[in-house]
Amino acid sequence: MTATARPGAHLAYREGSPLALEADYIVVGSGSGGSPAALVLARAGYSVALLEAGPWRDADDYPATMLGVMRDLFPNWGATVAVGNSILPIVQAQLVGGGTVINSAIMVRTPGDVVASWASDHGLGDVLNPGNMGPALDRIESELHVADSLEDTGAARFGGSNQRLLDGLRAGGLSAHPTRRNVRGCQGQSRCLQGCRLGAKQSSNIGWIPEVLSLGGTVLSCAPVQRVQIVDGRAVGVQGRFRHPQTRRAGARFIVRARRGVLLAASATGTAPLLQRSGVRSPALGRFWRAHPGAGIIGVYPDVIDMYEGVTQGTASIHHRGEHGLKLESLALPLELVAGRTSGGGKQLTARLGDIRHQAMWISAVRAEAVGTVRQGRLGGVRVAYEPTRRDLERLRLGSALLARTHFAQGASRVRPGVVGLPFEIGPDEVHLLEQAPLHNRAWTWVLSHLFGGAVLGADPNTSVVAPDLHVRGVRDLHVVDASALPTTLGVNPQHTIMAVAWIIADRLANDDRTRTKSASKRD
Repeated sequence: MTATARPGAHLAYREGSPLALEADYIVVGSGSGGSPAALVLARAGYSVALLEAGPWRDADDYPATMLGVMRDLFPNWGATVAVGNSILPIVQAQLVGGGTVINSAIMVRTPGDVVASWASDHGLGDVLNPGNMGPALDRIESELHVADSLEDTGAARFGGSNQRLLDGLRAGGLSAHPTRRNVRGCQGQSRCLQGCRLGAKQSSNIGWIPEVLSLGGTVLSCAPVQRVQIVDGRAVGVQGRFRHPQTRRAGARFIVRARRGVLLAASATGTAPLLQRSGVRSPALGRFWRAHPGAGIIGVYPDVIDMYEGVTQGTASIHHRGEHGLKLESLALPLELVAGRTSGGGKQLTARLGDIRHQAMWISAVRAEAVGTVRQGRLGGVRVAYEPTRRDLERLRLGSALLARTHFAQGASRVRPGVVGLPFEIGPDEVHLLEQAPLHNRAWTWVLSHLFGGAVLGADPNTSVVAPDLHVRGVRDLHVVDASALPTTLGVNPQHTIMAVAWIIADRLANDDRTRTKSASKRD
């Protein structure tokens, strides 16, 4: 005997009888890819079932500490890593809203050279062209209240760390700008990475997903999908089992049937393994996995900076995006994570954190040339193989040295590079040590936060999983609408681009369905 649900319901963890549902479209994943896709389809009048592996957390429920965030909002306490000749942490969320809840709300329009390369090198000009991308980006900016962070918060709440980086880069002759962010009423509390407890960040669980519910959609949370059901070459539904968000205990099974199609947005570490578990075979599946690895440089100033008072990431520069593939940004890294990258223990560690109010952290992220793979693990979970190249390390070292010099130019007395083999702190006359730092991944405190690929779009069946007609090759009515479909890196924060691509794909599916329905009516 199976249970059912009424339209417009949110169904969380449950035990007992299996749950059976049916909808026009199923969307797996509720982050920057899944939420706009579900919204567009719901607005077009289709019934939508949105499935999310993690729990629903309202803003009041976000943990107060980063440790709590890792426990409650990250998959497996944030233990997902990429492995090559070093271990690189992967930053991801697992809750309703996905990464839109724990990122810094940064919204950057897709660079024109990226859109051009998707057309010329990947055969996507009929779908992802300026004529489609521009209006989608505009619409998203309007709906999510995207604005300049300095103008939105005002100088008093912008933050000293952000302002010093902005001033320092410009004084050094580099272009820099306040970030553009999807916020409304930001108070500059530097809590983006823990989830905005004020609800100022316009994450998808704040506006878009509640609208999907109001339009009759159904949301399943704590509901990891185990496989897509494929019958006679067509995606007809998904199946899985509820999982308790604290105990991880398995709950009731669920089966959701799709009348029109299944859209996957399970992330760049989740979509390809889900396709593999579902029996999809493609020479490109799990390949062409890419990222923007980055590392931070901390400057210690004689005066108080208070980087936790202000916008989490308020200043950015893509001055060197083309020549060196670098993106420079400010970042108020939570205290627990600053402690994690600070060497020493006991009284020594406590002393080194004693000047936290005088610290400012700036990061250098690389548009890496490295290409990895993502696979379903033999014992569950996923396996990501990824190894930044020597050229990637050279770029990171260049960006880190540039930021160190900028710290000193802005008045820092010491810089903490966080590089194995270098002193814990260096002075203004020791930047050459950073410029000569080891070119080995294990020496650097890399983190992977912008992920791409694994199930990419493209015209060549040998290098792409999804064809330009937007269907997974060999499977009708199965689509990919998250970062795993993006065939290249961007060199900028990807949230806005992921949303726009998902918006375009969902809109095209809705329009194609309307066209088919009208044609069938005329024949009848």
